[in-house]
Amino acid sequence: MLAQLEDAAGTIAAHFAQVLAPFEGEVGDAMRHATQGGKRLRGFLVLQSAYLHGVPSSAAIWPATAIEAMHAYSLIHDDLPCMDDDAERRGQPTVHVKWNEATAVLTGDALQALAFQLTLHPDIGAGDVRADLAHSLSLGAGGRGMVLGQAQDMAAERAAQPLSLDRISALQARKTGALFEWSAAAGARMAGADTGPLIRYAAAMGQAFQIHDDVIDVTGDAAAAGKAVGKDAAAGKATFVSVLGLDAARARANSFVDEACDALSVYGADAQTLQQTARFVISRNS
Repeated sequence: MLAQLEDAAGTIAAHFAQVLAPFEGEVGDAMRHATQGGKRLRGFLVLQSAYLHGVPSSAAIWPATAIEAMHAYSLIHDDLPCMDDDAERRGQPTVHVKWNEATAVLTGDALQALAFQLTLHPDIGAGDVRADLAHSLSLGAGGRGMVLGQAQDMAAERAAQPLSLDRISALQARKTGALFEWSAAAGARMAGADTGPLIRYAAAMGQAFQIHDDVIDVTGDAAAAGKAVGKDAAAGKATFVSVLGLDAARARANSFVDEACDALSVYGADAQTLQQTARFVISRNS
């Protein structure tokens, strides 16, 4: 599975080089900077979901690149001084550090717009399929999904009382889970198939992913993670680890991975790679 993930990352990187070539100036350079590196996990989910439903890779590469553009935009804005104030991402200077805050905001805006442009590319297929991809992405990424989760996460840092476990789970389902769900369901949407099993898979995997992120923030190494660690505790933020403790958080992540794998039982052996992907998210070091 790791070899497949690496191959997919290379394919998406090559496609980014193609679609970003026309962009000029500082914003164009910053777009290329912000979309370099990373595991491309969300794009990989799109490609695997498409494969599972017989959708050709020549069509699937467009939404796979789109979700990585959307994810890159979210990271640029997340790193800004007004939000998480991070100087490093994927072992490289964040956009506002390498350029400036205005360029970072504009670069994020440009990548968000690009994401919708890519979901509407004619190579994907019929117009109703492309419209469904774009509409569902707007719901997952916007004020009812990822953006709402980020806003709730920021509000939690200012709250007088730490969040409960249920509220942490709910905000992370939006902040992290919403884009995972869109990614995993993309192939089913393109094929006109039932998205339910893949959405359930991604919802559980997203929770496991975020719990493991919290574990990395406590136990990880900044060099391996490619970003600062220990920031959640320093900020007094309620996380899965702070509420449950390290061992119980790890056990909860494992339980979510089992739930994710079980959701794919309808696909039989064809879903083996996606099941391995769910297990990978709680073994990574970044």
